[in-house]
Parts: sequence; structure tokens; C-alpha cells
Amino acid sequence: MFQHNEGVRLTSFQRLALWTTAATYFLILVGGLVRASGAGLGCPDWPRCFGSWIPPASVADLPPQFDVSQFNPTLMWTEYINRLVGVTIGFLILATTISAWRHHRREPHIFWTMVAALLLTGFQGWLGGRVVAHELAAWIVTVHMIVALVIVQMLLYVTVASGAQGAQGAQGARGAQGATVVLILLTLVQIGLGTQVRGGIDVALDAGVARDLALAAVGRVDTLHRDLAFVVLAGAALLTWWLLYQRAPARLLRWSYVVLGLAVFQVVLGAVMAYVSLLPAAQVAHLTVAALLLGAQTVVLLLDRG
Repeated sequence: MFQHNEGVRLTSFQRLALWTTAATYFLILVGGLVRASGAGLGCPDWPRCFGSWIPPASVADLPPQFDVSQFNPTLMWTEYINRLVGVTIGFLILATTISAWRHHRREPHIFWTMVAALLLTGFQGWLGGRVVAHELAAWIVTVHMIVALVIVQMLLYVTVASGAQGAQGAQGARGAQGATVVLILLTLVQIGLGTQVRGGIDVALDAGVARDLALAAVGRVDTLHRDLAFVVLAGAALLTWWLLYQRAPARLLRWSYVVLGLAVFQVVLGAVMAYVSLLPAAQVAHLTVAALLLGAQTVVLLLDRG
């Protein structure tokens, strides 16, 4: 991804940034699992869990201010592990920021992007508490998700920009940058709509609607979500065609194929959930692929400096 040839190695900063990026993607996957399993309120308070830093072992250990009906060990530990992973990511981003200061403090576009990512991570932690306080309201869950994706894009940016080859980019793909930016924005909107759809499904399920009928109860937001999915797919296809037409470098073309493949896979997963079943595994995969799609689009943008 970031090599011109076998003789070029990633720097220590790039390796750390890549590990941090991968770990952040893993956190998004875990967050999707928490959402799909209904464990978002497995710990009804924040930052503690049932009033303690270590979750209670049984109902008998609950503080008196908590209703015993809130206690579900499986959901509690699912949410608690999600929080632990989030804290770990925070330390990784802190370490990456320190590494950026050591190796790239004379390159403001790298160092200050990492500082911004670190600050945004702190804000993301606070948002996590607001998500619990608002009992998983769809609007704040959407904001929480978008902020996570922005952090990933920042990490991808510093990883690519910190290498000489990343700074030089790929030549010969005129006109693709603007189209890629539009595609990224459309995908962000698409992901936001998807989070809103998920919130609507939860409302329908809480109201007693059967699981196989819950998606139909969402209404207009789901229709927009589906329509925009095909717009994103068409945009990915057009981007790939344009890069082929412009005879873009092989590395850039490979990443455009990744974008197109992920867009196709995302539509297939959406169809599975719409017409087969709202399986939790499909929901987690749908969210994870959406995050990967946005990341691949970001890499195309960063590599295309033509």
C-alpha cells in the first residue's frame, strides 16, 4: 500500500499509525456488535458500570440505586469490553501523537492532524457517555459513528503523508480528486442514514413490531438509505472507469477496485438484511464494510496527487 518497491520499508511512525488505524477499525466492529446485540445499555451509567470501575459479579453486588432488571451479565460484559477497547485505542492514538512529535514535528500537516485526532478522541469518549445518558438516541449514535470515521480518516492521512511516496502520490489521474471527495461525502451521509435506520429498527422492535417487519416500519429514511447506496455504487464504478481511462498508476487502480468491490459487497449485505433477515452478523458486517469503504476511498484520494 505504501511501498514503491520491496526495498522501501515503513517507518516506525507509519507502522504505529497503521496498527492504530487497524485497532480503530476493530473498535468500530466491536461497536457494531454492541449495537446489534442490544448491549448499548449493558452498563446503564458512564464512565463506570453499575457504579463500579469493575462490573459487578452478580445481582447481589448491585448498588441499591440500580434496578435488578437492568442487570444482564452478557450485555454488561459486551458493553464493558467495548469500553476497554475504546480506552486502549485512546492510548494508541496518544502514542501515535507522541511519535508524530518525535518524527514529524517539523511537518505541521502531519503533527497537527495527529493532535486533532487525539483531541477528537477525547471528544469521542465524552460522546460515548452522552450516548448512554440519552439512552441510545439515534441522532447522537450517528454523531458518535461519524466522529469515529473522521478519526480513522485522519489516521490514514498521516500514514500516507508521512512517507515520501505518500507525499508524492500518484500522477496521471486528472480530475479524480474532486469526484473522490464527493464520493466520500456521499458515503458519510449514507453511513449516517444507516445509523438512523438502525435507530428506527430499534424503536419498532421496542414497540413490539416483529423483527422481520421492523425494517418496513422505518419508512422514508430507509428508502433514502437504499437509493443512496446505489448512487455510491455508481460513483465507485465511474471513479474506476475514469482512472482506467486516464491510465492511472497500478497502485491507484488497485485501490479503486477495492472501493468498487466494497461498494458492491455493501449493497449485497443491504439486500440480505432487507429481503432475507436482520441477522446481527449481517448488521455488524454491513457497518464494518461501510467503514472500510470510506477508508478505501480516502486512500484513493490521498494517493491521487495528479
